[in-house]
Amino acid sequence: MSCLCEKLKPKHGEWSQICIGQLWVFEGLRQAEVEAVVRGALRQRYQVGQSVFMQGDTAKQISLIKAGRVKLSKLLEDGTELTLDIRKPGDFLGEYIFNDDFNYPVSAWSMEETLVCSFTKDRFEKLVLEYPNIGLQVIKNLSDRIAQLTDRVGAMSQTHIEERLYRVLLNVAREHGEKKEEGYVIQFPLTHEDLGFLIGAHRVSITRVMKRLKDSGKILQMGRKLVLPLEAMT
Repeated sequence: MSCLCEKLKPKHGEWSQICIGQLWVFEGLRQAEVEAVVRGALRQRYQVGQSVFMQGDTAKQISLIKAGRVKLSKLLEDGTELTLDIRKPGDFLGEYIFNDDFNYPVSAWSMEETLVCSFTKDRFEKLVLEYPNIGLQVIKNLSDRIAQLTDRVGAMSQTHIEERLYRVLLNVAREHGEKKEEGYVIQFPLTHEDLGFLIGAHRVSITRVMKRLKDSGKILQMGRKLVLPLEAMT
């Protein structure tokens, strides 16, 4: 079955070939169940700066980003907004809906014209009533993902903070940066608070480690941009 989002494909920008029926959360479904997932999904467009969901709102929707980029941010009690992640085409948002009465812990903002393929909680529950095996398979897939994340956290806790920070910067650069002759360029600013949240370290520690990474040549500062030289990645 072809992806029903194709007819809404933007003329410009990155596009995901992944269909919502191919997401990890729906792995292991029978073909008829995959087709039911694809037919039952909603297609939604968001303009630049429009919220996909807001921190504190009841989680009601899961979405696959087909085109565009979405920023995940968290507003702290003192009014500071931390950018936690940037999701690209092919990424998944909102697995929180599988918990009862769960509120979004972050906000999601469209950074450019964005197309998502989605399921509301009510719509998904109706689908499961018609195809019970979908619900059982989703539970299994979520359990497997939790086990994987638990293993990853354990490994992270044993890794030196400098290696953790460089690994995070490298992932951001490869996924969202621009590859140039001098290396991968991260075009958007990342504060030390943002990086500290991503690796679970204090801002003061991030400042010290960033200095060591710059002194070693693993990262370069060009104004507000960060560059990860290609030769340092080998």
